[in-house]
Amino acid sequence: MKLSYFADTDTTYIELKNTKITESTDMDENTIIDLDEKGNLLAITVEHASTRVDIKKLTISGFAC
Repeated sequence: MKLSYFADTDTTYIELKNTKITESTDMDENTIIDLDEKGNLLAITVEHASTRVDIKKLTISGFAC
């Protein structure tokens, strides 16, 4: 899993699994979800992130390797 923030476009990209994306769907005008061929969620793109999510603080809990 990888979380990226791109300040130049104010976009947050959350990659849940790095595999081939076969479909991208708009959840709303500023949120896109990427799916694999079986419909599994692979990634979420959040546009205008600074006004929609708290990008200054990231908390990870329950993490185990």
